[in-house]
Amino acid sequence: MSLKSRVWGVAAIILMALSTAAHAETPFITVQSTTSTENSGLFGYLLPLFTAKTGIEVRVVAVGTGQAIKNAANGDGDVLLVHSKADEEKFISDGWGVKRFDVMYNDFVIAGPAGDSVTIAGGQNAVTSFKAIATDQKTFISRGDDSGTHKAELKLWKEAGVDVKAASGTWYRETGQGMGATLNVAASTAGYVLTDRATWSAFKNKGNLVLAVQGDPRLRNPYGVILVNPAKHPNVKAREGQSFVDWLVSPEGQQSIAGFKINGEQQFFPSAVASQ
Repeated sequence: MSLKSRVWGVAAIILMALSTAAHAETPFITVQSTTSTENSGLFGYLLPLFTAKTGIEVRVVAVGTGQAIKNAANGDGDVLLVHSKADEEKFISDGWGVKRFDVMYNDFVIAGPAGDSVTIAGGQNAVTSFKAIATDQKTFISRGDDSGTHKAELKLWKEAGVDVKAASGTWYRETGQGMGATLNVAASTAGYVLTDRATWSAFKNKGNLVLAVQGDPRLRNPYGVILVNPAKHPNVKAREGQSFVDWLVSPEGQQSIAGFKINGEQQFFPSAVASQ
């Protein structure tokens, strides 16, 4: 090997080492969150704004709320951002989180096949629509994954007086997957589905599905953000994680959330300022 080749080889190794070291020194946090914040495109819009301001990279694990909470309780994350308030409050009371902050809300909607009787009846009463779906045994596609959306759906079935466990595998079908995948199944089977509005707005494969029910106050969908308790998990990056929480609930973060739109329509509504 010539001297020139050796010099270039050494230089390449040094540059690679420097690049690796620089990457290793870049601060980052892991956020356990929901598929809705990821599938809607909110994080793709929001996180670069936070990183540009703080230099802190955010790595998201997007799963159902139930799994996100389990992951955070296991110490596999620095911040939890989900949408099941009762479970979030239990996460705090069990000692896994420091403090819960309201951060934003959107709403759930029920989508169904265009021209179907339940869809045509539509309106703003989710429980009445669920009763009609069950009575007529219309195909309903559930996430069935212990997510915030799944929990909200089960609450509606309970209010409607419908035992979906008994119907499982018949007109009531569970995917065990995220919102995007579940919407795909609903579109391919002309089934009804409960979805958050933001994921619905971003979903491209609607097929014959249209909005069947929206506007019911019971469909309001609040999100909370929590720093994982460093006293329980010393590996938690408390300073960087708290920076993210503080930014989300700050006027700048709240304005950024309000600025996320799909087809010109706002998808999430800031709630931190009003709640503090």
